[in-house]
Amino acid sequence: MQGKLGLRTLEDISALILQSHNLDETLNNIVDLVARRMQTEVCSLYLLDPDGETLRLRATHGLSPDAVGRVTMKTSEGLAGLTVEKRQTVAIREPEKHPRYRYFAETGEERYHSFLGIPLFDRQNPLGVIVIQTVEPRTFTETEISALSTIAFQVASIVINARLLDSINRRQSALPDPGQTGEPTAADECEQRPILRGQVAYPGVAMGPAHILDNQQGFADIFDEDGVDADEERSRLADALEKTRIQTLFLEKRMAERLGEEDASIFHTHLMILEDHGFVDKLFDEIDAGHSAPYALKKVVSTYIDAFKKMDDPYLRERAADMADIGRRILAHLTGREESGLHLKTPGILVAHEILPSDMASLDPEQVLGLVTESGGEYSHAVIMAKSLGIPAMVDVRGVLRHLEPEAPVILDANAGTFYIRPQPAVEEEYRRLDRERRRELGRLDELRKLPARTADGVDIVLRANIGLVSDIEIARHNGARGVGLYRTEFPYMARGGFPDRDDQYRLYRKVVEGFPGEVVTIRTLDIGGDKALPYFAPPEEDNPFMGWRSVRVSLDNPDIFITQIEAILMAARHGDVRLLFPMISSVEEALACRQAVRQAAANLAGEEIEHVADIPLGVMIEVPAAIPIARHLAELVDFFALGTNDLVQYLLAADRGNPLVRKYYDPLHPAVLATIRQIHLIARDTGRALCLCGEMATDPLGLLALLGLGLREFSTPAPYIPRIKALLQRINLEQTARAVDEIVDLGESHEIRSRLQRLLPKD
Repeated sequence: MQGKLGLRTLEDISALILQSHNLDETLNNIVDLVARRMQTEVCSLYLLDPDGETLRLRATHGLSPDAVGRVTMKTSEGLAGLTVEKRQTVAIREPEKHPRYRYFAETGEERYHSFLGIPLFDRQNPLGVIVIQTVEPRTFTETEISALSTIAFQVASIVINARLLDSINRRQSALPDPGQTGEPTAADECEQRPILRGQVAYPGVAMGPAHILDNQQGFADIFDEDGVDADEERSRLADALEKTRIQTLFLEKRMAERLGEEDASIFHTHLMILEDHGFVDKLFDEIDAGHSAPYALKKVVSTYIDAFKKMDDPYLRERAADMADIGRRILAHLTGREESGLHLKTPGILVAHEILPSDMASLDPEQVLGLVTESGGEYSHAVIMAKSLGIPAMVDVRGVLRHLEPEAPVILDANAGTFYIRPQPAVEEEYRRLDRERRRELGRLDELRKLPARTADGVDIVLRANIGLVSDIEIARHNGARGVGLYRTEFPYMARGGFPDRDDQYRLYRKVVEGFPGEVVTIRTLDIGGDKALPYFAPPEEDNPFMGWRSVRVSLDNPDIFITQIEAILMAARHGDVRLLFPMISSVEEALACRQAVRQAAANLAGEEIEHVADIPLGVMIEVPAAIPIARHLAELVDFFALGTNDLVQYLLAADRGNPLVRKYYDPLHPAVLATIRQIHLIARDTGRALCLCGEMATDPLGLLALLGLGLREFSTPAPYIPRIKALLQRINLEQTARAVDEIVDLGESHEIRSRLQRLLPKD
């Protein structure tokens, strides 16, 4: 129990820090989490004041909130003081009878009849005490004390770094404006040991030296020239364009060999730009106007980049990076500064203002432990490639290059969105310990990959994978997925210059289907709009695109695109067990229109005498609240349901999980969400329709417990979660869980539901 409890708690605390805005909020999140994990009524955190003698209550779960900041005691007083004084664990039943017990009326702690205090240390120096208390007299076991000691060590590291981050933020806010005197020296910044935050692009943790990539476009020192020879400049430009096209083909081939053709298709887009008459003509027009080829390139590329950066759509904004990449490579050929590629001598964390697709293509992925950029976003092609390679990545880490020198030791925690520069020894050792435990845990999970997903009482559960790229196939198979519960077909086309034709789509779908012989592959039709846009198919301006023209609505309004995709899916169905899924269905009329589109696609293929499967199982995504009351009518038209909890929770609770202002309202264990899931399960059961849950809810142990108790038996999740879910299933008695959950889901408050599910969760 000790190692696993400590490991889970550190991971959860790291995630909580990302939601915290200051030290106090971090401490409050910690005590709430530890109280839940230790299943105690109270968890409190006392920290030493700067005098080193006064303990002050800084956060509590269970005691009166009014006591926080007001209750203090000397280290020679009280049981918390005794813990610091003895520098060891203090465990007492009936603490009020102990001679060192000190009563504070404002805490209301006279109700509690057991006390466990664990000291916190910063290296060898006392930092504070973490205390848990229970209403019932309780003798804590050695295992529980050991577990809390592990958590205390982790909490100490978090408190140290949270204090440091608070200090850094205060110092930075007090710094003079740039250009004024008094800016911090390199020695000052080294002493500050910066901890920076950013946006998580792909989760994971990596440690190592920082490899700084200087990928400036090189336009800064390009100036206009007088008296240029237009013919010579045109010749130079034509030669550079041709060399860049050849280089692009090479990069595409290299990336295709590493990741697959779909991931390499970004360089198709680059090639299209390099061959685009509009772009090329603008370059030659600038030369004809009297400019040198490098300056013409600078002027035209800058115009394109500025235009992309002003676009509202986040995906289209990221295309500015593609334009910068192309411009940099043409300029290198123009000036004779061709790059031989990026070669890292040792594994490390790649840090840059921006990482361009050609950078990613030239790198040895085994040498790149993680990616950190000052700019860029989750839609950048470099991030898409990093995801395919499984490299932890963070973007929008402001000021990272200012704080960093080459080869400095760093820690990238892309689970919590934190980047440590020259970390404290205690933090570094804690992450090394975390990495060792992760490796042991992964070794244990490896044994589960090929075993069936089965509960402790022998009930088989179906675990399929969500995939979006061809490179996901091997990951899903490696993790023991029973086929594909959700294949998101839009992702491969986000890097293309236009919709692929029917044959291209057929070859892609066939590759996915043949990747899972004997297993179900559920292919969802294009779900664009909202947070997913295609560069060649921009949706109209909308105040609220998530509730606008998106998903199946776009497909039905563009029948040529829709039917072409369905034809390709029907053709691929000859190669395996394929199911066809329609997203965001909100009416019977939409479901009927989708069925008609399938009939039309089958008729088209039959007319061309192309082999296909016409009688393919059809399903609809249940992700819009309107689909719930009409589900019985939908069941008459389809063969299965896919329950999309990510969108369903957002729509039910009016809470966009991507909006930090309302993210706290996004709660998959909200009573309304559980009642809705129970309703759709009962409809599916009564009508004999298969039901698969596709969403992140099943990756949370409490969410999985609730779903199993509600009767769901088929899930589709990101593939890496599958072994962990199997491990949990082995400890769940389904019959007992169902009885307990039947009562829990009728509770009216989310926190009470979580508390009851937490007690129901099998102990390690």
